[in-house]
Amino acid sequence: MTLTSNSIDLKKEFSELARKDPILARAIDLTGIPEPRKYVSGYAALLRIIISQQVSNSAGAAIWKKLDDHARGVTADKICRFNDKTLRKCGLSRSKVKYAKITANAVCKGELDLKQLESLSDELVRSKLISYKGIGPWTAEVYLMFALKRPDVFPSGDLALAISVKDLLHLDVKPNPNELATIAERWRPYRSAAATLLWQYYKYLSQMG
Repeated sequence: MTLTSNSIDLKKEFSELARKDPILARAIDLTGIPEPRKYVSGYAALLRIIISQQVSNSAGAAIWKKLDDHARGVTADKICRFNDKTLRKCGLSRSKVKYAKITANAVCKGELDLKQLESLSDELVRSKLISYKGIGPWTAEVYLMFALKRPDVFPSGDLALAISVKDLLHLDVKPNPNELATIAERWRPYRSAAATLLWQYYKYLSQMG
């Protein structure tokens, strides 16, 4: 699934952000407009985000591919049936095996209705998701952004976003999550697009060395 319903809408969001904030306009000039990210929906999207916690994009993608290939399409039912050894062989850490099982069991038992989340507010979705071990604010917010396509979410605890903002605003130190959330207020109601752009800018910084 993509951040917005189509790439035209996404471009409109970036255009509006660039018009309102010269800092983001500079980021777009340097990196271009990000391509829409595609995520599968439902449990597979949630587990993919859990797998990507605190690892590089390439490492997360490799683990996900191995698991998805082995499962021939990840579902909660399949994760419930896999034993821990199988998940570990696919590259999941012990803690992430535990989180995968907890969330899969919740879905299989009907305790966690991911379809129902589509009709809830951002705050209710966040509260529901973080009630499960292994899902913190970052995971819930990324799920809101990409699986549910919510346009105004900003994962203020994300290190890459803090590094990008520090560089673009010429700050002496990285903003903490509260400071980053305050800075991001200026990008309402398109904070999801702003976060996507800042992730791309972080990649640009990494390539520049």
